Amino acid sequence: MVAAAAPEPIPRAAPEAVGLAPARLREATDLLSGFVAERKIAGAVAAVARKGKLAYLEPVGVQDLVTRVPMGERSIFRIYSMSKSVTAAAVMMLLEEGRFALNDPVSKYLAEFKQVRVVSPDAAPREPAREITVQDLLLHTSGLNHRTSDEYTRAQVRSRDITLPRFISNIVRVPLMEDPGVRYRYSEATTVLGRLVEIWSGKPLDVFLDQRVFRPLGMIDTGFWVRREQRPRLAAVYGPSHDGGLALIEIEVVPFTKRPALLEGAVGLVSTVPDYLRFSLMLLNRGELNGVRILRAKTVDTMTGNSLSDPVLKARGGAMGWGLANVNVVLDPTGLNYPANRGEYGWDGTAGTIFWTDPAREMVTILMTQSSPANPDSLRQRFKTLVQQAVVD
Repeated sequence: MVAAAAPEPIPRAAPEAVGLAPARLREATDLLSGFVAERKIAGAVAAVARKGKLAYLEPVGVQDLVTRVPMGERSIFRIYSMSKSVTAAAVMMLLEEGRFALNDPVSKYLAEFKQVRVVSPDAAPREPAREITVQDLLLHTSGLNHRTSDEYTRAQVRSRDITLPRFISNIVRVPLMEDPGVRYRYSEATTVLGRLVEIWSGKPLDVFLDQRVFRPLGMIDTGFWVRREQRPRLAAVYGPSHDGGLALIEIEVVPFTKRPALLEGAVGLVSTVPDYLRFSLMLLNRGELNGVRILRAKTVDTMTGNSLSDPVLKARGGAMGWGLANVNVVLDPTGLNYPANRGEYGWDGTAGTIFWTDPAREMVTILMTQSSPANPDSLRQRFKTLVQQAVVD
């Protein structure tokens, strides 16, 4: 793969020029630096953009505790479930082209899904009350399970060294946890969507994303593996060690420095803060960035609003909805343990990455670490609180 040319940068502005208090942002940097000094994380990169301008981009700490290579603005992170929003965007691009309908049964395109059954505690697995639809996959109401669940682990459903078609064959062998449409259950559904993108587009998922999302948006460091020339910028993942410090953690058997057989739409991407900022700004701008339109404005409005049914939303707690963009959507800020605005949306990743998009304040906030657990000592909420407090108009 040939590296893409550097894109036109997001314009920068002093924080005060876009209504942000520099002192509060310095406190946010101090918070991150404190976590590094206290050996809770090795390092981090964070960004805040407002009113179309990048007002804050700060690396702290190191990528690797052995080499002591410092974090940089373009350090590369395993973004895990933040991949889901990218895959969802690809799905919605193909919806706009008429390749499928949201209420289409998945079995229309993947015949293997005709054989799915639902778990029955006191009897043999039964047929589902209805088929899984494409919308069920986007909303995690399919009845499928999480990649780390006991059921999928025992059945060896997921491995980075199998192909997408093999993954599909594996996942349909395990009964659904409930009938489609009755419950939000965060799941492997987005990797199934990645296979559907391949079928609808006639292209491998990595090729489609590169041609239709990454290159048009200038996301030059985002992909399913880290190229040789990128490797010096890949941050290592750390977790607590027995002596109170940090220990290196290998989450995957097939490392992200190797091209995987499985192109996972749910968790497979690596990226940088500047790259994901470009994707987030595209969503904030309702489908467009720097004159390049990826999605229609009305499509993005639908993607970033709640699409869960009232019963499913109520069972989930009600404060947070879920959008077709594979994002949490704030419906009731009083139900959260950090400051947020109604209509704010975003999602995170299992190795310590997260993004928040606030349409009301025209603001995107991104924080990336490489940590397991992903949110040590409530780092995300504490950082988000300081950024929120930085808004002065």
